[in-house]
Amino acid sequence: MVEMAKWRRHTVEFKRQAVERMKTRENIEALARELKIQRKLLYTWKHQFEGRPEPRHANLGITAEDRKEKHHRDEVAKLKSALADKALENDFFKSALLRIKEGRQPSTATGASASTTPSDRGRKGKAR
Repeated sequence: MVEMAKWRRHTVEFKRQAVERMKTRENIEALARELKIQRKLLYTWKHQFEGRPEPRHANLGITAEDRKEKHHRDEVAKLKSALADKALENDFFKSALLRIKEGRQPSTATGASASTTPSDRGRKGKAR
């Protein structure tokens, strides 16, 4: 068995050429040996170029601009969702605050006494 190179990076052009060669070859295993890559990798690249990659692999069938645009659309959707969550949270706290205000008894008399007595703190050192 031919020893395969480990962790070699391949350019998109190399992958494209390998996939094109796959279309004209009968024996894919021989092509993989010739390119010193695993046969499964050829099929992975083929699926990527066809726009149906496996979940963990990149879709090579779309351009870098399309990938960037998709990334931006995903980011906008994520931010819209976060904004909607914050709006709901804001509405919740507004209604909670209104319920608290309604629950308090308003003072009807003018000059009514405060709910707590003033503290004498700070007055002891001052001359009267």
